[in-house]
Amino acid sequence: MNGSTIDLQAIQFAACKLEAGELVAFPTETVYGLGADAENPAAVASIYAAKGRPSNHPVIVHVAPEADIGYWVQAIPPQAQLLMDAFWPGPLTLILPRAAHISDAVSGGQSSIGLRCPSHPVAQALLRAFKGGKGGIAGPSANKFGHVSPTTAQHVRDEFGADADSPIACVLDGGQSEVGIESTIIDLSRLATHGPVLLRPGHISAAQIGAVLGVAVQAADAAAPRASGTLESHYAPRTPVLLVASDRLAATLQQLQQDGQRCALIAYSTLAATSLCAQFPMAADPQAYAHDLYAALRNMDHAAADLIVVEAPPSDLAWQGINDRLRRAAHDSAAILARFQK
Repeated sequence: MNGSTIDLQAIQFAACKLEAGELVAFPTETVYGLGADAENPAAVASIYAAKGRPSNHPVIVHVAPEADIGYWVQAIPPQAQLLMDAFWPGPLTLILPRAAHISDAVSGGQSSIGLRCPSHPVAQALLRAFKGGKGGIAGPSANKFGHVSPTTAQHVRDEFGADADSPIACVLDGGQSEVGIESTIIDLSRLATHGPVLLRPGHISAAQIGAVLGVAVQAADAAAPRASGTLESHYAPRTPVLLVASDRLAATLQQLQQDGQRCALIAYSTLAATSLCAQFPMAADPQAYAHDLYAALRNMDHAAADLIVVEAPPSDLAWQGINDRLRRAAHDSAAILARFQK
């Protein structure tokens, strides 16, 4: 199965597994999700157990294009409708006040809920088959908590295995995710006091959202709802990641290698030949870079390197989502980099 060929038998099998309370991995245009019935607290708890995810860290609920959003929330503010009309189906998650009858298992105990309608045809087919299109699939990224998100079905199998011991009943293969980084998350749960708030940058920019709403999108504040993928350390491979500015890249690599460090490199610049374990060349275009980012991190994580050195992308807004992911991936390695750039 891929994004253009949908195996209806596989879709129906996966929908039945979800309805039975089991876990299913499925593709979206952003990354692959680890899905469970969003209205089954025990099934949602299975996601947390499989990922090793803290129970207070919310998950996003995926819904079909025809879904009744009003079922999931207390009310649909006009701002939410504008954004749904403009960007759904697509890589945008809306945080809204959760309806009282929806369990807080999906929101980490909070009074809000994150909703998204994915554009991937396999995800849409699954959502339409599951509970006749009236259900919601809780679906964080299909990887161990804090690790690099999967953008292929094989990444999911690498993470959780494909044998009888895997916590996942089946993995739907929809090819490589087109966007490659997780959805933009916008908080609309506190419009009266804070307006729209950007909780996680992604493919859809704050400027695009602001243009639709006619108001500027605010930066996250200390009282903002907790949201997926916003911990300081996240999206990280097992090998430490060093994020290095372009003008320091060659010198830093030389220093690291003189210190006996085996380095793998992810870079969009062309460097003179140097002694590296492995190298993953990246495009200098933000959309193409995002598409390949997690595959690059996973590939270099298998290079038997001591460190993965990443050339820091440009700092302009087109790269905001990418820089957010790389900053979190490299968070635990800042002290290593400081040692070599005194």
